[in-house]
Amino acid sequence: MSSQSGHNWSHKSKAEEEEDPLDQMISRTGCAALHYAVQECMAEHQDWRRCQEQVQSFKECMKEHQKQRAEELQRRKKPHHTTG
Repeated sequence: MSSQSGHNWSHKSKAEEEEDPLDQMISRTGCAALHYAVQECMAEHQDWRRCQEQVQSFKECMKEHQKQRAEELQRRKKPHHTTG
């Protein structure tokens, strides 16, 4: 049996999963493990209310990443050269 693209829509190949822009973005934040924990909890319980611990951990991680990114952007806007 050969694997032909276009016939198995419900399952993404490993390469397709790696190309997901959302996964790439989350990986760059350093919060990917927490994101996957939320996904696993949701898959297990089918109820986001039972996954609040994982959701809060992921939320805090993303919040910290956004704070660090904002600080980095502010530093880049400031001139780095001094006049004497």
